[in-house]
Amino acid sequence: MRAALLSPFDRPAYTVVNGAAEIPMLFLCEHAGKAVPMALGDLGISESDLNDHIGWDIGAEGVTRHLADMFGATAVLATYSRLVIDANRPLNHPGSMPEESDARLIPGNTRLSDIDRRARQEACFWPYHRMAARHRVRLGGRMPPVLVFVHSFTPQMADGSPRPWEVGILWDEDERMAKPMLSHLAGVLGGKVGDNEPYTGKGGTGYSAEVHAKETGLPHIMLEVRNDLIRDEAGQRHWAGVLADALRACPDVQRVIAFQQSNP
Repeated sequence: MRAALLSPFDRPAYTVVNGAAEIPMLFLCEHAGKAVPMALGDLGISESDLNDHIGWDIGAEGVTRHLADMFGATAVLATYSRLVIDANRPLNHPGSMPEESDARLIPGNTRLSDIDRRARQEACFWPYHRMAARHRVRLGGRMPPVLVFVHSFTPQMADGSPRPWEVGILWDEDERMAKPMLSHLAGVLGGKVGDNEPYTGKGGTGYSAEVHAKETGLPHIMLEVRNDLIRDEAGQRHWAGVLADALRACPDVQRVIAFQQSNP
């Protein structure tokens, strides 16, 4: 199936940053890339649509890379556009291979056969999650790792309603990292930090967190950054620094750092 979809000229389904890092902390970015396999052409959409937020999480890859470097930690980044297959949706979810996104039709996703769907799953979805799981297990050899999921959001809703938050902290039942981060960021950003805004994490924060963190009982958090703030390198570096400081306010992260320092 993978060979049927990806050619030797296509990119792998993931990129690993700092793959040999030993600090028990893992950054995951499911919407880092906007690539489309050559066999799928342009999915019937314009390049501007693919470059827009419907195709990927603008700026999230850069923020994730900076965070991984700041902590000396491993990161796994998904390569292919969420329009090819969304790495953060269950495979039976309507948004897994959406026929429409933000009121824009995706012709290349209409009338997909079971074979078409499985080819995308085997080429793009499962390789990313297998690699994320491999590093999660590797890093958990000596103590439970901390997992951080990085995403971005638009400055306004589709109807033009503004989103005033600059950073959102998404969480469900596990408040181990959410509460300290929210407390820290409230002192830095005031009302511009969202507690389960602009999306709610209640009821689950996506497939990736559910499988890699919630089901394994690992401390975790999903971070959302407004994408107009992280469209360039300077913004990505700045907001990675803001988030790194907030992560360091978490006892679980402090334990990870202390463990790493005492076990060089």
